[in-house]
Amino acid sequence: MRASDAERDRIAEALREALAEGRLDMEEFDQRLGAAYKARTHGELEVLVRDLPEPGRTAGAARKAPAPGADSDWAGRIGGRATSRWGVAVMGGFQRGGRWTVPRVFSSVAFWGGGQIDLREADFEDREIVIRCFAIMGGMEVVVPPDVEVHVSGVGIMGGFDDKASGPGTPGAPRVTVTGLAFWGGVGVRRKERKAARQARREERRVEGGEQRKSLE
Repeated sequence: MRASDAERDRIAEALREALAEGRLDMEEFDQRLGAAYKARTHGELEVLVRDLPEPGRTAGAARKAPAPGADSDWAGRIGGRATSRWGVAVMGGFQRGGRWTVPRVFSSVAFWGGGQIDLREADFEDREIVIRCFAIMGGMEVVVPPDVEVHVSGVGIMGGFDDKASGPGTPGAPRVTVTGLAFWGGVGVRRKERKAARQARREERRVEGGEQRKSLE
């Protein structure tokens, strides 16, 4: 993915802090800073700070530690290698769900067919990912967990992009952008709790119900 000016500034700040802490000498700092402002992609930026802690963190702190208030589950779920980059359904169907690793850009096509892209249990290659959906006389569903940031920008032509998920997420969680085209078809984007969270809530209600019954006896 293309890097933004804000991302270049973030990397530059990490380099300045590393210089102040003595992790880089002036020559290394100048080389990396120049490369940061010339970088065009995320990959070109991340390689410049791969051996450095994030700004404000000590060397012993994990680079992927979540921000305050973040779901601690994200600490080990960002940064893996993508396991699937495409989903195609031609007069049939496809499904991506369970424990898989979402790439920075996942592209999907449904032609006279349907597909489901479920991110609730997934790992993420990066903190920012793009899901591209093209539904032509077919349908597609994108399911995201409640704590991620979601942006939907798809276009419907004699079809529709049903957005029930756009909004902010918790600090440290990934950002998911869903885009594409629905032509004589539909793409739906919605938030849904993880199975473990639903099961925990059911168990809570069961325990509370049992305690209430005991109090009435």
